[in-house]
Amino acid sequence: SVLQPRIDEIEAGEMTEVSNGQKHPQLPHDIHQQLAECGFIGISFPEEYNGMGMGHVEQAIVIKELSRVSPSVGKCLDVYILGLEALDLYANHEQKMKYLAPCCSGEQTVSFAFTEPETGSDPKMLKTRLEKQADGTYKLNGVKRFITNGDGHISLVLARTEEGTSDARGLSMLVHDKRDGGVKVRRIENKLGIKGSPTCELVFTNAPARLVGDRKMGLIKYVMSLMNAARLGIGAQSVGLCEAAYREALKYAQERAQFGKPIIQFAAVAEMLSNMKAKLQGARALLYETTRFVEIYKQYGHIAQERSLEPEERQEMKFYNRLADGFTPLVKLFASEYANQLAYDAVQIHGGSGFMKDYPCERLYRDARIMNIYEGTSQLQVVAAINAVTKGTFLEQIKTYEAADYAPEMCAVKSKLTDLRVRFEEMVARVETLEKERSGYKDFHARRLVETAGHIIITYLLARQAGESAEYIDSARIYCKLAESKVAEAYNYLMHSDVEDVDLFKKVGQEEAI
Repeated sequence: SVLQPRIDEIEAGEMTEVSNGQKHPQLPHDIHQQLAECGFIGISFPEEYNGMGMGHVEQAIVIKELSRVSPSVGKCLDVYILGLEALDLYANHEQKMKYLAPCCSGEQTVSFAFTEPETGSDPKMLKTRLEKQADGTYKLNGVKRFITNGDGHISLVLARTEEGTSDARGLSMLVHDKRDGGVKVRRIENKLGIKGSPTCELVFTNAPARLVGDRKMGLIKYVMSLMNAARLGIGAQSVGLCEAAYREALKYAQERAQFGKPIIQFAAVAEMLSNMKAKLQGARALLYETTRFVEIYKQYGHIAQERSLEPEERQEMKFYNRLADGFTPLVKLFASEYANQLAYDAVQIHGGSGFMKDYPCERLYRDARIMNIYEGTSQLQVVAAINAVTKGTFLEQIKTYEAADYAPEMCAVKSKLTDLRVRFEEMVARVETLEKERSGYKDFHARRLVETAGHIIITYLLARQAGESAEYIDSARIYCKLAESKVAEAYNYLMHSDVEDVDLFKKVGQEEAI
């Protein structure tokens, strides 16, 4: 109710001044304060530091719901939380009181300065450095790019602290307070979508900074441990956008009449909407399942700080860690791709009107495009998830779902899923065999394997929900049909693919750019 009346103002990017004279979009101060007063910014952090002390499930729900109304606000909150999680996990008590507590209460804002102009998805090549000055102090020098909320008060910065290093082991995590000076917002990106969220290029020039945690642990431990949270955040944003796109499409299809009847009564439109609903509910089910895995793993981590874990607890912690590492890239992959698909279909259902700025679906279409790019493209999510295929994590969980009891209405769905699981096993076996003949065969088919596992898993989750609420029965059946079609396509392609395909598709790399 707070965001909806001001959505146009936020998503257009309300222009305000920054200290160096540049104009940039910024989340309206009163909305930021309301997020803090509701406890959303500190939702998953300890009460000692002005947090709410809740978990990742509640956090995902909040980000999803905000993103349904305003993807820009959802993104801003997600980045706040990611930066604060770094402080919560690795900062000392003094730093938490100085930075975490005021951010949770809304007094300050935070960003995570990670990406650089030349590094993209290869963090080992980061060049920003912490350099020793003549007076013995250490200061930051370098450039960071595509930094959401980069104009905030506090920046968590990944920088090189070890002289003579050029790999991940020379990187540490630092905190910079804008009030100490030394940082300039050199550029505000003019983006396709999520315009209400400022994306900045930052230049650090002899900027004072303080070490967070241990030296040399910035990438190999700290950032890598935050990847699951980053993927969950984008998954939640994407599901929120899916909900918005579906609602807009459904509303328009019910109201728009052609040839004497609402267009929702035409088979083609009804099928589109039914598929949209099934994908939305499937992505949401996967988000909550993944969040549960992450939450259980994190809780064991908190317990381990208080006492030694029992052998059974250590094993269970490792089990949920493997599930979190496999499912977080899976939910990021599926939810972000579905956000794009549902936004596309929403515009299509609106017809020519969807191409106009008069309807929200036009904005949703632009906002969706970043979802399968930032925090790791879909291609990189496949790279992250393929280990869960080859190490059997997905298959083990699929068999766990298969062994469960389901409502009578899901008997046919469960039978089909058993057949799909057998096909999945055949695909994995073929890839493992041919990978021994030709290195790169697994990478070539990685997305087919990951998506096959995902389609089976999502269908099981919807079938489980169908036993809890009848509203999911139709979506479970519809998604099962989609899964059958997608798995059949991947199966036929892979089972007829030989090792020569690896080189066949690499030939494009020999072409000269025109």
